[in-house]
Order: sequence, then structure tokens, then C-alpha cells
Amino acid sequence: MYTDMPETELRAYRSGQVDPADFDAFWADTLAEADRYPLNAIATRVDCGLSTLDVFDVTFAGFAGQPIKAWLRLPAGTGAPLPTVVQFHGYGRGRGQAFENLLWASAGYAHFDMDLRGQGFSGSTGDTDDDAGSGPQVPGFMTRGIESRETYYYRRLFTDAVRAVAAARSLELVDSARVGVVGRSQGGGIALAVAGLVPDLAAVVARVPFLCDFPRASVITDALPYRELGQYLATNRLRATQVHDVLAYFDGVNFAKRATAAVTMTAALMDPICPPSTVFAAYNNYAGPKQITVWPYNGHEGGAWEDDALALRAFSERLA
Repeated sequence: MYTDMPETELRAYRSGQVDPADFDAFWADTLAEADRYPLNAIATRVDCGLSTLDVFDVTFAGFAGQPIKAWLRLPAGTGAPLPTVVQFHGYGRGRGQAFENLLWASAGYAHFDMDLRGQGFSGSTGDTDDDAGSGPQVPGFMTRGIESRETYYYRRLFTDAVRAVAAARSLELVDSARVGVVGRSQGGGIALAVAGLVPDLAAVVARVPFLCDFPRASVITDALPYRELGQYLATNRLRATQVHDVLAYFDGVNFAKRATAAVTMTAALMDPICPPSTVFAAYNNYAGPKQITVWPYNGHEGGAWEDDALALRAFSERLA
């Protein structure tokens, strides 16, 4: 059932999220600090039994120079640089196995599939530790390090994602001028963050994105993962202002205001996990060319394969 605004109101909703005055300076400093470490992207061929694709195990330096894993999948025998799709995964998911997730390479793209630090416990495995040696674990990540913007988990993860685009571009079989990013749920939120931090992307696809409009999301849904914020603040009652001040630096709404690449987004009107108003908050504030598809009778699955078709069309048009 519908649990949020009607669509007519969604298309006008802008969010009450604050745009911190030093948002740009914070992220410029964060990325400059990361750039002190060479990317050192190393791709090693792996034999995973596929005859139509070539797969490489990639390691590159992410936040604080920490090693981040990824897969690079290519059509077999690729000899010239290809347009490239960099993918970010949903909450709890990792890069999985080398022989999984074959859509983008099968469509003719170089597919750079980034692992998520400390995740990989839900549906697919992960191979990247978080800071301080914390490996894949059960949630949550929403409040890890939330005491300050410097220590918050998503500062590390968003920096990894920006570095993933740079790492992909450093590889000889990637056409650095034709790179798009894609993600669903948490991955969609990461894609919006990268869109706001990397000015020269060719395309962005954010499907039912998470991590948007924290002030509203934290009070209108009791579904995980947003529920983690509510659970934390139910005990840490005097930290609500502090927490929301931190979250403003990681909100998809504020990244959307700075994004210029063409975006394709989707929202589902019966989604209890990423309520449609939080998705529209980012969409309505998005600064670049944009289009959104609304699925009235769907939950967090969004359009499922229909969203795959939308993404294929978007990349065909913008990475050609």
C-alpha cells in the first residue's frame, strides 16, 4: 500500500535538508587527502570458467590508501578501450564471485564492479575490510563512526567510490571519457554521491536510491536500514542535532545539487525501505539533465528487470 505522499506532491517536494556552508570544502579536503596515496590499480586475470568474458581481479587504493577490491569484466578478446560502467552495490552486498553479475560486460561494456568495505553478508560476498581491520559483518553501517563527519563510515565508502572511478579510468582497456555509474538502493545513493563529486561522468543511473533526505527518512519509515538511525537516537537522545549535522555531509540531496551528468532514476510508490519522497528529494534537487520512472505498485524491488532495461537504454544513449 502507499505509505508516503501522492505522486503529485512528490514531484514538488524539495526536502528540508540543510546544505552545510563548508560542504564543498569538506569533500575537497577529503578527496585531496585520499589523492596523497597513489591509486596503484592492479588487475590480475582470473580463470572463472567463462568463455565469452574476460575477468580481472582488481585492487586499488581507496580512502587513506586502504586496499579496495573490484572485478573488471570485459567481452572476451577486448583489444581497444571500451565505454565503462562502474557499479556500486546495495546495503550488505559485496562484489560477489567473478562469474556473477554479467549483464554489463555481456552488453559490451567494461564493467568495474566495486567491493564495499566491511560489507558482503547479504546475498553476495565481500573481500574488503573496513578501517581498523573490521571485516564483513551484520549491520549496521548507518551509525558506524557517526559521532563526527571525519569518522563516519560513509566518508570512507564515498571516497572509495570516487577512487574507483579514477582506478577504472587508469586501466588501459577503459575509455576514460565514457564512464557511467550505476547502483540500486545503497548503490544508487553512492552513485548520486559520486555524481556530485566527479564532474565529468558521462551518465548516472540511480535505482530506488538509499541515503537521501535523512531528516525525513529517519522519521517516516521503521524499515531497516534507516531504522538503525532511529534505534541509535532512541538511546542517544541528546545527540539528535549532532547526528543530523553529520548526516548533512552525506545526504544524496546535497550531492544532487552539485551533479551535472545526465541521470536516470527510479522510485517505487510502495517502497517502505527507501520511501519515494526521499528519492524525489534527491531528484527534484538534481542539477543536471534528469529523468525519473515511477513504479506505482512496487516496493523496494522497483522496476526489477524493467529498471535493467532503462539502465541499458541510458548507457546506450550516453556512452555511445
